[in-house]
Amino acid sequence: MAATAVRYLRAAGAPTAAEAPPRHRRPALRAVRDGERAPVVDGAEIRRVLGHFASGVTIVTARDEDGPTGFACQSFASLSLDPPLVVFMVARTSTTWPRIARAGRFCVNVLGAEQGGLCRAFAVSGADKFAGVAWEPAPATGSPRLPEAPAWVDCTIDAVHTGGDHLIVVGRIAALGTAEDDAGATGAATAEPLLFHRGRFGRFSPR
Repeated sequence: MAATAVRYLRAAGAPTAAEAPPRHRRPALRAVRDGERAPVVDGAEIRRVLGHFASGVTIVTARDEDGPTGFACQSFASLSLDPPLVVFMVARTSTTWPRIARAGRFCVNVLGAEQGGLCRAFAVSGADKFAGVAWEPAPATGSPRLPEAPAWVDCTIDAVHTGGDHLIVVGRIAALGTAEDDAGATGAATAEPLLFHRGRFGRFSPR
């Protein structure tokens, strides 16, 4: 009976125990020798070259037991539609990040072309960034929402990963909207975005 089964498997092209498929040989692993390492790239050179990539600018805010907090952030992007995720990067030396982490939630305020001064104020470390700044609680998390921002994304922290001298923070979207939504049926002109390019603020010029 066993011999019959083996003959059937051979006829069908299936491997038998005696004819096991060959194993794929794994490549040999070895440590990278010093002479093979890529040269260290100067940080100033990285900033100079990557500064040619224009980006939008946001203010990431949160609220903990000590009140509202936030920082200016250009490293923000959409990550996933299903589930709805966004991502931003923050320096591991940031004094604002621990407060956002404790809160477990945050609001990303996308800045408009006229908000360069507000961005500079939130880029200063150690200052009272919310002095004289109007805000209201975002609907899902209560994180500070800046009413004049063209768009906002209200999130809970979904995951945090290390990325060299920065942290990669993944947020799950709980609510979001735009200034146009707030204007209701009367409508509102689409606000131009605040852009950052080669160390300077700029604005979008449609063609």
